[in-house]
Amino acid sequence: MVGFLIEGAWAQRVVVPRNALAELPDKVTFSQAATFPVAGLTALQALGKGGPLLGKRVLVTGATGGVGDFAVQLARLAGAHVTASVRRADQVPTVRELGAHDVVVGDTIAASPKYDVIIESVGGKTLGTALAALQRGGVCVTLGVSASSEVTFDARDFFVTGRSTLYGFYLFTEFVGEPASVGLRRLADLVAAGQLSPHISLERPWKEIAQVAQDLMARRFPGKAVLIVD
Repeated sequence: MVGFLIEGAWAQRVVVPRNALAELPDKVTFSQAATFPVAGLTALQALGKGGPLLGKRVLVTGATGGVGDFAVQLARLAGAHVTASVRRADQVPTVRELGAHDVVVGDTIAASPKYDVIIESVGGKTLGTALAALQRGGVCVTLGVSASSEVTFDARDFFVTGRSTLYGFYLFTEFVGEPASVGLRRLADLVAAGQLSPHISLERPWKEIAQVAQDLMARRFPGKAVLIVD
């Protein structure tokens, strides 16, 4: 089983409501499932804010991160034309393997081409320039501030796109119409079918969380770290 809790999940034993649990197919490992509850669900639900993605242009910033990894793959599976934004040129092969059609390197997003959906997890200058790259009626979902929580943008460039939306996403307030179990099962089925592959860079005992957390914040590896509870 895999489950989701708003708080209190970091324990050897925990009580979880049934509508926040999903059964795992035999082909899905516990390590893979450990990436679903936050990164996987965030990517899945954030992309859902853009409606059906078939034929749309989707931009994913912070594409080598845990959420970005899922977002690139899920958008590609949904039939979108996916552009991944990364910090460094050496990260380009990684996002290409995930399924990105195009790759942008650096913290500036060009105003052309325009995107129907932007999944933005970097903040700062990246979010500011991304807003100007929205298609008319497009949606920018902001869900992280790994670079900076303060953003400056040209409001005129944003409002002339017409009916565009900036959506502030916080996973723990999103489970209103659909319980977590639905998204967890969807992710598990995709992994079991070989259509989705969580990027796990390392697995460590949970007692090593301090070092693993430091490595994550220093961006010493892409994707996810899985901590094993003994």
